[in-house]
Amino acid sequence: MNIFRLLGDVSHLVAIIILFLKIWRSKSCAGISGKSQMLFALVFTTRYLDLFTSFISIYNSVMKVVFLVLAYATVYLIYTRFRSSYDSENDSFRVEFLLIPVAGLSFLENYDFAPLEILWTFSIYLESVAILPQLFMITKTGEAESITTHYLFFLGLYRALYLANWVWRYHTEAFFDQIAVVSGVVQTIFYCDFFYLYVTKVLRGSNKMTLPMPV
Repeated sequence: MNIFRLLGDVSHLVAIIILFLKIWRSKSCAGISGKSQMLFALVFTTRYLDLFTSFISIYNSVMKVVFLVLAYATVYLIYTRFRSSYDSENDSFRVEFLLIPVAGLSFLENYDFAPLEILWTFSIYLESVAILPQLFMITKTGEAESITTHYLFFLGLYRALYLANWVWRYHTEAFFDQIAVVSGVVQTIFYCDFFYLYVTKVLRGSNKMTLPMPV
């Protein structure tokens, strides 16, 4: 564990808590992509199956349980508790265009052709693109509430810190996980335009981040 990994985990947790509290306190999931949240729940499920087969540390186990609980609690709020506020019309990204290629790639490119390893690889690939339905929804509606953009910012910060973590581990441990690093870079690229808009619009006091409407 190094400072970049720790801060990355904290940023990831903060992002999920921000989203959960936003929905719970406002009693609305308007502007939130249920499809992205379902994909993230699937990411945690397929990645943390080793929770039942191996023990690394109390910290590791607790974080896995917290991420799983919050992910499925968020999905529950969106699709059950506050379903009437869910904008299914604009949450229209075709997730099969992500799931099918990711599943195929996880069978072709992995470190070991074993069930848990393939599912772990699937989770890494899927996480790199799971945010796309949310970004697509923001682009389609043309705006996002500041609380939603804070959520996205901390998710992006988590990925950036994990890139720093991999650089640190490469130089201090000679450790390099090609699948995780490449997927993390791809995911970070998706956030680049968002980071610029976040800094120039949200941090300057706007309650909403307005984007150019798609043609």
